[in-house]
Amino acid sequence: MTQEQISRIDTQNMFGVLKAFPQQIKQSIEIGLKSPKFKNDFDKLIILGMGGSAIGGDLINTYYTLSSINKKIKIIINRDYSLPFEIDDKTAIIASSYSGNTEETISAFEQALKYTRNIITISSGGDLTKISQDHDIPVIIMPSGYQPRCAIAYSFYPMLYLLINSKVFQKEENKIYDEIHETSDAFDQLAKSYSKLSNENPAYNLAHKLQNKIPLIYTSNNFYSINLRWRCQIQENAKNCAFGNMLPEMNHNEINSYSYPALFKNSIFPIFIRDKSDHPRIKARFEAMETIFKDMNVEVQNISSGEYNLLMRIFDLIYLGDWTSFYLAILNNIDPTPIPIISKLKNNLG
Repeated sequence: MTQEQISRIDTQNMFGVLKAFPQQIKQSIEIGLKSPKFKNDFDKLIILGMGGSAIGGDLINTYYTLSSINKKIKIIINRDYSLPFEIDDKTAIIASSYSGNTEETISAFEQALKYTRNIITISSGGDLTKISQDHDIPVIIMPSGYQPRCAIAYSFYPMLYLLINSKVFQKEENKIYDEIHETSDAFDQLAKSYSKLSNENPAYNLAHKLQNKIPLIYTSNNFYSINLRWRCQIQENAKNCAFGNMLPEMNHNEINSYSYPALFKNSIFPIFIRDKSDHPRIKARFEAMETIFKDMNVEVQNISSGEYNLLMRIFDLIYLGDWTSFYLAILNNIDPTPIPIISKLKNNLG
């Protein structure tokens, strides 16, 4: 793979967008510092979103669940046209749509407006911003011009600051501020490492292993959001099948399914994304699974981040997955940015 080959295939310069991700983090933090807070106290937070915008909510849920000592709220990610249950006076809502025109998000948002004004929206414009302004709902404006899946920092950091400003983290705020700045400072070096066309680059190396394979992404329940992000990026950027599941549940069903069809085991490439937060029995299950795959002559890739900082570990793994999906797209000779089948589906829906 050469830079010339990348430039020929990558017509909309996703390479440059990924390499500039450290700047996106820094700008997202600046936007976050100006985030509003919710009008009323709440014990339930519903985040409305789809696709790349919803992933920001998933990551918030992961970070809150693993970092907060005193769980003050319950976070629900809603990927649907309707709300999951009745809203009461202890409910807060974030409507997140990068484009501002996601029909599922707008539908659920308009339903929420009938019951509460304890809502904040995150968008780069579109109908969601207009409707919010018409109803005096605060809007956090993101820069436009990105694919939603490439705007993950814009979807995450303003939401994190919104929760900080709303006193969700309470006594943990100083630790979180430290993690935010440590993560921001570290990403300049990561961008250099992941943009280097060399087998010393773990993303570049992993993409070559995945070529002509079906990635199977496995994590603990703790890192469901990372699991989903990896699958979605491989699917959208590389236009490559990718599937995944969580431990321990898949040990009770899916692990028994690799025998048929007979060609399946020759097509899969399991990736174990592991973390220091994993339960000891989950760690033991990963080891036992690796033995089973080796007995099947199936190579397994173990991935983890050695960072102490939880926020850094989360974004380190996300960034590795994003770059891996990019390089796999180039190996598949497919432009990573356009999503023609999704566009066709939208046209068919009218």
